[in-house]
Amino acid sequence: MSQQNASSQTPAQPDPGQLILIDKPLTWTSFDVANKLKYACKFKKIGHAGTLDPLATGLLILCTGKMTKQIDQYQAQEKEYTGTLILGKTTPSVDLETTFDAEFDTTGITGEQIEEAARQLTGDILQVPPIYSAIRVNGERLYEKARRGEAAEGIKSRQVTVSVFEVDATRFPEVDFRIVCSKGTYIRSLVRDLGLLLNNGAYMSGLRRTRIGDFRVEDADTLDSFIAKYRSAIVPPML
Repeated sequence: MSQQNASSQTPAQPDPGQLILIDKPLTWTSFDVANKLKYACKFKKIGHAGTLDPLATGLLILCTGKMTKQIDQYQAQEKEYTGTLILGKTTPSVDLETTFDAEFDTTGITGEQIEEAARQLTGDILQVPPIYSAIRVNGERLYEKARRGEAAEGIKSRQVTVSVFEVDATRFPEVDFRIVCSKGTYIRSLVRDLGLLLNNGAYMSGLRRTRIGDFRVEDADTLDSFIAKYRSAIVPPML
């Protein structure tokens, strides 16, 4: 079972807390995953360490009970992502949550130019979060305003660190990438900005979080697998 500091417990015992690694399924929000585990496993307190977009998959760290006090610690750790961006089109959300709003001619863009754009987005950079994000401005999440078609104002740039931005354009205009970055980095913003640096447009067609600190997605459970293991651990089989 992908967890640490876990102990077998009965419903009558207090939850000492545990760390759970889940491979988040496509279209689920991070809250959906936490909510599913809360009711399926009867956790009184649960939270996740770092939101994943609904159209992203991969490693999601969740903490229960007393371990929720360590969520900020896990959230602050370095993260790794793999994914695919496509040049030549844009969407307001920079992924496939919304429909295409512009199209560009990609003729003449070279692999070297794409690599140079990725290099310019590596290191300590200032980044403007996407309008479809969970950041609160004036008490409201940006994506709520965006989905109503309202202009997003008051979005402040933030400094983030992109340690690695590798690109592979052998399937051009699809570009596969691997990114290692700090807390608070928006991969969709990197995709948007790479398109802008090429005087073009780009959107993200797929994203997977593969690592948070020393935790890897290979060590994570699916939701169904974790729930089955947890239930079998607290309910001994009948002899």
